[in-house]
Amino acid sequence: MSKQKIMVGMSGGIDSSVTAYILQKDGYEVEGVYLKLHNRTDGYHESNLSYIDGVAKFLGIKYHILDLSKKFKKDVYDYFVNSYIDGNTPNPCVKCNKNIKFGAMLDFAKEQGASFLATGHYVKTDGKFFYVADDLSKDQSYFLSQVPKDSIASMMFPLSNYKKEDIIKLGANLDVTYKKITEKNESQEICFVETVYTDIIKKHANIDIEGDVLDQNGNIVGKHKGYAHYTIGKRKGFSVKGAQEPHFVVKLNPKDNTIVVGKKPSLEVNEVVANNLNMFIDNKEFSCSVKLRYRSVSIPCRVKIEDDKAYISLEEPAFGVASGQLAVFYDDQKVIGSAFIKSSK
Repeated sequence: MSKQKIMVGMSGGIDSSVTAYILQKDGYEVEGVYLKLHNRTDGYHESNLSYIDGVAKFLGIKYHILDLSKKFKKDVYDYFVNSYIDGNTPNPCVKCNKNIKFGAMLDFAKEQGASFLATGHYVKTDGKFFYVADDLSKDQSYFLSQVPKDSIASMMFPLSNYKKEDIIKLGANLDVTYKKITEKNESQEICFVETVYTDIIKKHANIDIEGDVLDQNGNIVGKHKGYAHYTIGKRKGFSVKGAQEPHFVVKLNPKDNTIVVGKKPSLEVNEVVANNLNMFIDNKEFSCSVKLRYRSVSIPCRVKIEDDKAYISLEEPAFGVASGQLAVFYDDQKVIGSAFIKSSK
């Protein structure tokens, strides 16, 4: 009887490398695929591929290199740049998971005859829903919540019950290649940002144009260095005349290059409107908890879906909610849907 084939998305990091090992040990036929998503010239791809090559030799598997740089530029990179220019806060990893990793890479896996696509993400699934991983510090259910519902059945996450430290220990004891991978730096959060996000935006727009800082009544109270340098909730990098206590960015105005600031209470939000819904349940009204940023705590809320928008009433106030970020709905540990934040008050 032939073994079931699984395609493993391999990055050259320890998580995906151990994922390939675990699946092979469990009796699957494993193949790897590396995504070339951009044309970095700093040895980024060469370094990653040298690690993947070592893992492939150790496991005796073949791997593919899939060049998705054009699609990545259109679906992720351009969206990232345009979001900041429009005064929004983007979430490129969410777009990448939806369109690239569990879009184009999943399609490629199926074309190659694989029954499943596996990755080193820390998240649980039962084939119908995503659930929070055991390692809460690494849980990636938030970032996967825009993946289409009908794709979930083709996905596997062998690390869902592991802690990151266990994966590092396991890797360090496997083989010299794996040991080397455990000793290298963790990959950066956004793969195409080598320094700070503003360096990327500067390649496409002049963002270093001084502008006025306004209070909430529209009075000029100081100066800032260009609106794209700021996100909602930021409290540094601008001046406020005579301020005795911290001021925070509460609004960005790209059209006239102004930012509005206020004291901490002015960041308070009780209602959120979100669009671009991706729901895993059919209910149009429900109570749940919502995460409005990846590292934020879940807030109990009531959600009403109408005209392809989610109207979210928070039971406790949130602070510093940014348009462009993702609202992810949870029923205890289960992800029941998500939507991109359009406005808040």
